[in-house]
Amino acid sequence: MDFVVTLSCPDKPGLVLSVSGWLVCNDCNILGSDQFRDEVSNTFFMRVHFEGSVDLDRLNRSFEPVAKENEMAWQIWRCSDKPRVLIMVSKQDHCLTDLLYRTRKGELPINIELICSNHRDAYSTAAAEDIDFLHLTVNQETKAEAEAKLLAEIKDRRIDFVVLARYMQILGSGICAAMEGRIINIHHSFLPGFKGAKPYHQAFDRGVKLIGATAHYVTADLDEGPIIEQGVERVDHRKTAGELVAVGRDIERMVLSKAVGYHAEHRVLLNGERTVVFS
Repeated sequence: MDFVVTLSCPDKPGLVLSVSGWLVCNDCNILGSDQFRDEVSNTFFMRVHFEGSVDLDRLNRSFEPVAKENEMAWQIWRCSDKPRVLIMVSKQDHCLTDLLYRTRKGELPINIELICSNHRDAYSTAAAEDIDFLHLTVNQETKAEAEAKLLAEIKDRRIDFVVLARYMQILGSGICAAMEGRIINIHHSFLPGFKGAKPYHQAFDRGVKLIGATAHYVTADLDEGPIIEQGVERVDHRKTAGELVAVGRDIERMVLSKAVGYHAEHRVLLNGERTVVFS
């Protein structure tokens, strides 16, 4: 059986030896290993993919002394356990349909348990994929009730992480706190420029030469969470505003699918306001 262990701790000599020694003691074989030292914070990060016949509970128990001795924040997963995912979307469905396709084809190791929207446009898409659909009316009067219902769904369905696939509503601080490091958002990379409606048309008016997208973890600070993945494509004066929108959609799809894949495979470790991504 395959497993992944991720960890972070204060850097010091012997950390790789401690982890590899623990694996040998449990008759496990390393399939892949990545590590990184952040010199600014003197923090060591590591992700190890390994195989063994031992069960997960025994691995957790046996690793506790190693983690305690080295002040590690850590977790071990079975690779066969696919994360349970909630996708939230508004009217633009290009990212949603891309995630559904990649999941169906086995390119993303996730189980999509629920699609949620503040519009009904995506209902037929969810029905075609035999995925439950939840419509939430979100306005000034109903926002608190809608978010309480959303949190209940996350708990009842044992959702591991949430993907905002062009969900055009701001999540409340309660959800952000409850799902810290487990909500992924995608947006154009012009921010903080070109805010509001039709950002690509605004970019066209300014004659931009680069179109990009950013996937990041959601925090209470709007669009300022730790960045997971970014993409960019060069454009020129020949592109119309509509063509810029199309380029943007393509980049958003690619960047979001990469970020979701990295998170699902436990390749992203938080490092303060930044991330370490073992891609």
